[in-house]
Amino acid sequence: MLDKVKELIGEVNDFKATTKEELEAFRIKYMGKKGILNDLFAEFKNVANDQKKEFGQALNTFKNAAEGKVNELRASLEEANLNTSSLNDLTRPAEPMSLGSRHPISIVKNQIIDVFSRIGFTVSEGPEIEDDWHNFTALNLPEYHPARDMQDTFFIEQNPDILLRTHTSSVQTRYMENNEPPIRTLSPGRVFRNEDISARAHCIFHQVEGLYIDTDVSFADLKQTLLYFTQEMFGKSKIRLRPSYFPFTEPSAEVDIYWGLETETDYKITKGTGWLEIMGCGMVDPNVLKNANIDPTKYSGYAFGMGIERIAMLLYQIPDIRMFYENDVRFLEQFKSIN
Repeated sequence: MLDKVKELIGEVNDFKATTKEELEAFRIKYMGKKGILNDLFAEFKNVANDQKKEFGQALNTFKNAAEGKVNELRASLEEANLNTSSLNDLTRPAEPMSLGSRHPISIVKNQIIDVFSRIGFTVSEGPEIEDDWHNFTALNLPEYHPARDMQDTFFIEQNPDILLRTHTSSVQTRYMENNEPPIRTLSPGRVFRNEDISARAHCIFHQVEGLYIDTDVSFADLKQTLLYFTQEMFGKSKIRLRPSYFPFTEPSAEVDIYWGLETETDYKITKGTGWLEIMGCGMVDPNVLKNANIDPTKYSGYAFGMGIERIAMLLYQIPDIRMFYENDVRFLEQFKSIN
């Protein structure tokens, strides 16, 4: 009888179950009311007195082994079932994902578009790989014109000249060719110039250029539009226009806003004057209208353009333009709270 108990203990220790049904059958076989364990305890009274101590110890070992095996397998099966259920439960919470944010250039571009869309400007886009006519000649920059030197260009092909656009004015040229006045359009996009990369300059940057053409458009209309923009974008209501030169506008001007001299940073970025240049503008040159088959005796218009990076650097006090292109997550994460 003692040898039988030891054999049963070995069977219990070696038992393995892959389903709850197998485990329940094992429990009933060994620990049920009519199970082996109860039968052995019933036989205890028939054991010789000199063997009862050893037989009782073996029974207790058998009982503990059976109970331990049942508890062990039950916990193992429940854990496996939990993991399987979690994987198949499509309603359970997903693993936490790190949310990204818009790039600061995209944020500022959208803000500019939003400001001008309130006064009727629509968005127009064009190719980044452009031909000579739309990028230069149609904009009153004929071949060998010295003003072309103002924009050091990446040429892709020659004869005919194919290049990376140096400004989004080329989009305006295409828009004027395909649309009749009145025209009120905004042209945001990426442009390219062969410039040395530094904290203030880059060979790739972004522009937003605006164009308005209609009858009786005056310089006063242009100034009022720019004043509206600076108030909405910067909260600044004081601007000045300095005479300048652009081949496609006449007269032309640089637009400055009064930034103020309240902090050390204000002194630094305005060079102690309080004034800060933000864009260029002017009345559309009649030659540009002629090249787009628009009658300059009937229509007039104004144009303006600004660098998005420059506006972003002013708004967020970013000291180095190269930070926009380094894809440093530590820099980009600072804009998560901005729409």
